[in-house]
Amino acid sequence: MHLRNALGDDILEIWFGITEAFWLLVTLDADLVEITLRSLYVTLTALIVSSGIALPLGALLAVRRFRARRITIAVLNALMGLPPVVVGLIVYVMLSRSGPFGVLGLLFTPTAMIIAQVIIIVPLIASIAHQALRELWSDYHDLLISMNTTQTQRVQALLWDGRRALLTAALAGFGRAIGEVGAIMVVGGNIDHHTRVLTTAIALETGKGEFALALGLGFVLIAMAIAVNLAIHMIGQTERGGRW
Repeated sequence: MHLRNALGDDILEIWFGITEAFWLLVTLDADLVEITLRSLYVTLTALIVSSGIALPLGALLAVRRFRARRITIAVLNALMGLPPVVVGLIVYVMLSRSGPFGVLGLLFTPTAMIIAQVIIIVPLIASIAHQALRELWSDYHDLLISMNTTQTQRVQALLWDGRRALLTAALAGFGRAIGEVGAIMVVGGNIDHHTRVLTTAIALETGKGEFALALGLGFVLIAMAIAVNLAIHMIGQTERGGRW
C-alpha cells in the first residue's frame, strides 16, 4: 500500500509539472522567454560565424588540390567527434586570467559561449559541405575549367549552386549547437540573467527539483530540434525533386 501511494504521488507530481510547464509556455513566462531568446542569440550568432568559416572551407577543399588536402579532410572529420567538454576546457584555459586572451575578459560571457560553439560546429558544417560540394564539383569541373575561371569564381559558383545542401549543413550545425551543454557550462558559468541558456537551465532546474520550468524549457528545446529536422527533411525532398 505504501509503495502504491508513493507511486501515485510521483505520478501526480509529474502530471503537475507537465501541466505547469504548459502553463508557462502559454503565458510566455518571463524567465522562459529570456532563456530561450538568449539561447537563440548565442546559437544563431555562432551559426553565422561558423557558416562564414566552414562553407567556404568546404568548397575550397572540394575545388583545390594541394599536398595536405587528404590530411586536412581527415582532421576535419576527426574533429567532428571532439568532446564538447574538452572544447570548453580549452576555451576556458585560453580565456582565463592566466591565459593568452585573459586580458579581454571574455570568460563567463555569451561571447565565450559563442566561441565554444563555433569551434564545435565548424568541423561538422565544413565536413557536410565538403561532401556535398565534392559531388557538385565533379559535375561542374570540366565546364568551369573550360571557362578559365579563377579559384574564387569556382568556389562562388559551388556555394551558390549548392545552397540547398549548404543550408542543410547549416541546420545540422544549429541542431548540434542548440543542444550543447558541456562546453557552455564550462565557459559560460550558467549565470542567471547573463549566460543561462536552455540546456544549462534545464540541468540546473532539474537538480533543484523545479520540474515545471525544466519541462517547459525542455519542450522548447524539443520543438526546436523537431523544427530543424523537419526543415532538413523538406530541403532534402526539395533537392531530390529538383525544386527550390
